[in-house]
Amino acid sequence: MRKVVRGKLHGIRVTGADLNYHGSITLDPDHCEAAGILPMEFVDIWNKASGARISTYVIYGERGSRCCILNGAAARTCQRGDEVIICNSVYVTEAELEQVKPVILTFHDDNRIHEHLGYEVSRDDQGRLAFNIVKFD
Repeated sequence: MRKVVRGKLHGIRVTGADLNYHGSITLDPDHCEAAGILPMEFVDIWNKASGARISTYVIYGERGSRCCILNGAAARTCQRGDEVIICNSVYVTEAELEQVKPVILTFHDDNRIHEHLGYEVSRDDQGRLAFNIVKFD
């Protein structure tokens, strides 16, 4: 089994940090649903400003709020305004790899969705794996 990207919120901005809340990350359900991220699912978070890399679980915040709030110990890794990458993953066999269709969202500075992208893995004429980024309208 291989761990591969399932969905990604790329360049979303941190809107808050709450050290005194139960550990997790609070995200807008609209963003999560669009990227296939479930409540209680573990995600990896990479801070583009500091390089911090953490793992925590998702809780849904207010729908339409465009929130991205780090809670508990995770609050120490980010500041309001930091750009982060949030990624969930799935374990697959190599034979299943071509069926995985990750959704990648990129964001404007105010956390409105900028682009809706996808990753595709396919095989070329010789059976070698190929990778493409596709843009959805």
